[in-house]
Amino acid sequence: MRHVLSAVVQNVPGVLAHISGMLASRGYNIDSLAVGETEDPHLSRMTFVVVGDDHVLEQVRKQLEKIVTVVRVLDVSSSDFVERDLMLIKVAAEPGGSRSEINELVDIFRGRIVDVGRSEIIIEISGTENKIVAFIDLMRPYGIRELVRTGRIAMVRSGMSLEEQVNDPHAVEA
Repeated sequence: MRHVLSAVVQNVPGVLAHISGMLASRGYNIDSLAVGETEDPHLSRMTFVVVGDDHVLEQVRKQLEKIVTVVRVLDVSSSDFVERDLMLIKVAAEPGGSRSEINELVDIFRGRIVDVGRSEIIIEISGTENKIVAFIDLMRPYGIRELVRTGRIAMVRSGMSLEEQVNDPHAVEA
């Protein structure tokens, strides 16, 4: 089972290394990780995707709670949430037929061509993991030259502010 966790952490050097090292040392694989400053410059949000049963989720949460720089841990996947991933993909695209076909697919997937070279183009796509994977599969026959993706980011649909989430009694106090 796939779990999306959001940890609000103090925005200090070494937090990412400390958390990822701690999880790795205990044998928990991070499927996806994204980190960024929040609306409060003293706090950052780390969004983790971990795969495992409820026991794995509980163990990961307990380990995160022990870290001094972790303010709050939220299980986003237990709520109604919005999730996005961003990808840049460089695809072989000779002028002519293949470029127009690729352009049509980019439009269908609501992506953007962000760079055009002599024999390749760079495309930006954002969306759910399924959308990203489907687009990658469609680009394989054209020849993927390079691909880079962000980690998934997620936000609970309730519209709660960071302060409300930090004070939410359903969140895990760290």
